[in-house]
This record gives sequence, C-alpha cells and structure tokens, in this order.
Amino acid sequence: MSDVILEMRNITKIFPGVKALDNVSFSVTQGEIHALVGENGAGKSTLMKVLSGVYPHGTYDGDIYFLGKECRFQDIHQSEEVGLVIIHQELALVPLLSIAENLFLGNERAKNGVIDWNESFSKTKELLDKVGLHELPSTLITNMGVGKQQLVEIAKALAKKVKLLILDEPTASLNDDDSEKLLGLLLQLKENGISSILISHKLSEVNKVADSITILRDGATIETLDCRKDKITEDRIIRGMVGRDLTHRFPPRDSKIGEVIFEVRDWNVYHPIHADRKVSTDININVHKGEVVGISGLMGAGRTELAMSIFGRSYGTRISGKAYRNGKETDISTIDKAISNGIAYATEDRKAYGLVLIQEIKDNITLANLEAISERGVINEPKEMAATSEYRDKLNIKCSSIRQLALNLSGGNQQKVVLSKWLFANPDILILDEPTRGIDVGAKYEIYTIINRLASEGKGIIFISSELPEILGICDRIYVMREGKIVGEMPAKEASQEKVMKYIMTEQEVMG
Repeated sequence: MSDVILEMRNITKIFPGVKALDNVSFSVTQGEIHALVGENGAGKSTLMKVLSGVYPHGTYDGDIYFLGKECRFQDIHQSEEVGLVIIHQELALVPLLSIAENLFLGNERAKNGVIDWNESFSKTKELLDKVGLHELPSTLITNMGVGKQQLVEIAKALAKKVKLLILDEPTASLNDDDSEKLLGLLLQLKENGISSILISHKLSEVNKVADSITILRDGATIETLDCRKDKITEDRIIRGMVGRDLTHRFPPRDSKIGEVIFEVRDWNVYHPIHADRKVSTDININVHKGEVVGISGLMGAGRTELAMSIFGRSYGTRISGKAYRNGKETDISTIDKAISNGIAYATEDRKAYGLVLIQEIKDNITLANLEAISERGVINEPKEMAATSEYRDKLNIKCSSIRQLALNLSGGNQQKVVLSKWLFANPDILILDEPTRGIDVGAKYEIYTIINRLASEGKGIIFISSELPEILGICDRIYVMREGKIVGEMPAKEASQEKVMKYIMTEQEVMG
C-alpha cells in the first residue's frame, strides 16, 4: 500500500481576472511534515482552501485524493469528517468562551441533547495534556496569550481525530519561545503518525522541522525538495520562491542623517484597563532626518503600546511627557493632531486596524488625507484615481485594478496599501510597527527598499520589529525595550544579535 496520504492533481482555480492556481500538483506522505512555501500571492492559502472545502468542489478544476479515495468536499465540515483539519492564520476561537467550550463547539459531548460537562472537561484535560498546555478547561480564551491559543487550536484539531493537520503561518504572531514549543509539538504529532502541512515565511523554522518542501510561484508548482536526502539551505529555497538569488536580504543604503526631527521626553503611559499598571516608563527617544531607528524587544516589552500612545494617544491612559518636532514642543494629544503634525503610524495588525478590507484599494490609500482629493467637502474622483494610480505604481502594488477590494490582496500587497495610505498623508515621521510580519522575503525586500527611499528623502523612520536580523539589517540606530523601559541604545554598526539579547535578557535573569 502506498504511503501517500494526500494527493492533489492538476488543481486550477480562477478568480475574476486572476488565475490563482495553475495546474498545481502536490502530495503528502504518511507521518511527514510537508512545508508549503512561496511569495505572497503564490497560491499557498488558496490551495489549502481548495483542499479543505472552503472553496467547494466544482469551483476549481482538478482532483483530490485523501487516504486513497477521491474527495469532493462541499464545505469544511466534510473535510474535517475524514480527518483533514486546517488552522488558519486568524485563529477561529470564541474569546469569551472557555477552552472546553471552544474545543467541542459544533462537536459537543452530549447525552439526549444535553451537554455532558463532566465528559467535556475530562476530554479537554486529556487533549490539553497531549499538546502540553497546563490550563484549566474552564479558562476563558480571552485570558490566554496567542501562543497558548494556538495550542488550543491544535487540541481542537485532535478532538476531531485529525489525520492531516494544515497550519497556515502558525508562528507569525508568536515569540521565539512559543514558536519553539509549537514546532516541538508538530514533531511530537509526527511521531504519533499525524501528517502536517506547514505554510510559513520563516524559512529557518521550515528547515528545522520539514521533511519535504514544495515551492509555489505565481500559482504554479515549481519543485518539491526532499530534506531527508539533501541539506536544503534558505538561499536554495529563496531561489525557488522568487526565481532569482537574493544575494543580499537587505538593500544597501547610503545614510545621510540630519538633525533631530522628532523626540519624546519623559514619556509615561498607564494601561487603559488596569489603571495602576505602567506600560511605558520615563521613555526618552529621538529620530533624525534620514534616519531609521529600530526598537527591539520581546513581545510584551511595550513597543506597540509606546508607538500607539505617541500616535495621538490611541493607546493608554494618564499619559505624561512631551513631544518635540524640529526642536519645538508639539501637541500630539489626538490622532488628528498627530497627523497634522506630520506623524504617521502603520499598525502591526493591518487587517484589523490598518485597512478597511471591504473597501477598494483607492478608498484605503486616500483615507488618511481626504482633503487632498476633495473640493468643498466632495471627493474629486479623477483626482482620487490619479493619486491612487501613482502610489500603486510607486510601491509596485500587484492588483487587477485600484478598484480591487483590499480583502483580496496578498499580505505583502496589503502592507504596501497601508504604507501608501500614510505616505499619501505626507508625514515627516513614520512609525512602522512590524511592517514585514507575515510577508515573504521578496515582498520584505521591496518594503525595505521603500523604507530606504523614504529615509533618503529626509523622513524620520521608527522601525519596530521582533526579528533581530531585520533590526540589524535595516536600521541606523537601535533602542532596546524591556518591560516598558528603554534599557539600551546603540548604533547599528556596533550592534549584534548577542549584544541586543543581552540587554533584553540580563535584568530578567538577575531578577528571576
């Protein structure tokens, strides 16, 4: 008997004006971790939605065989019934329900139409033990971190007697420790005979756990690499993904740094709900014209809270301290005032806060500066179309037209729309919060190039990232945050991953 558990043959999927998948063939063997990689828009998520029944049979061409039988799934419930479970990047948990309620939602443990809570709780405990999560079954999802929520999703899959687990960017929002735990769990599931398909842009993680790697490019299968036979380097994977060698992950930049353009002094912020909890303490930072300043730190260090509090006090309470632009004290107490004083903030969560997904690209790009395309309070549509087309070309946004919904863009192109929105507002200071999260190496390079161009135009860039190589590769100067405080500052030329991590970890180890 063949050890192939899944086979997808000649899958073609067409959306209006776009061929998303072009004759893709793909197979997974029993008990392996099979990575699926490619640039944003390569077709990875579309292929998995075809597989799991999100796109039902009849809306695509080609055949799917699972456990030797042809499958024609009409919805996700049919794929789950045969043991094929997908965990999307946006977790499908109900925050105000308990772990037990989430695990068996739609799959309740009941007798005569009444939920058996004893069985539900005991099964939940059993499943949580399998994924290494030591929480009470009654714990509400809203009271758990993202890493633990991801483990709940996997426990939920195990409750459905999963045979093939699909994970779409499972570590995109996790810190290093949680990512390691998740990858360790995939290896453990593999030992128990459960196959996995791992979609990830983090090639170091792919190399760590994958038995084989299938590369998609422009909706087509490029090749499948066998990691058990050969040592596959990240550069080798990248060459397949982008169709060329990326000899430098970060574009070179000739820094021309001017005077201080923006500064905050003695900045303090308290938590909006827990009023006695301080999230930013005595922060003093500045950025010069033409400079890219990095803010590094672990998740929970307070980087996003600081950025949002600076941007019109959009986060926090009892905020104190002063802001200066070009040496003069500046009022940034509301978002409107921050924008009018030349400050822009590109959020880390582009889907929830950066874009109006059900609106067109053109509507999103002009949203932060409607005055520029309006006359007497009425939008001048030709002006709007011209401005949007200019930014589409300038930032190389790949789309069918500027009337395409933001919802239907790849992650990298969504990020470019967010950047376009704030560039159209013509700021002097851009705060970029995790601007490359969840996008591929090719799209990252394009974002870095845009950042370099903005710096060369004299903009001041504050760049927040959880990826240390990125901080070191793109920034001129680095601040390190820990527990809401600035604990280190250094020129990027003098920095190393070890030095930055020492600032991040030393005091925690001494205190611990």
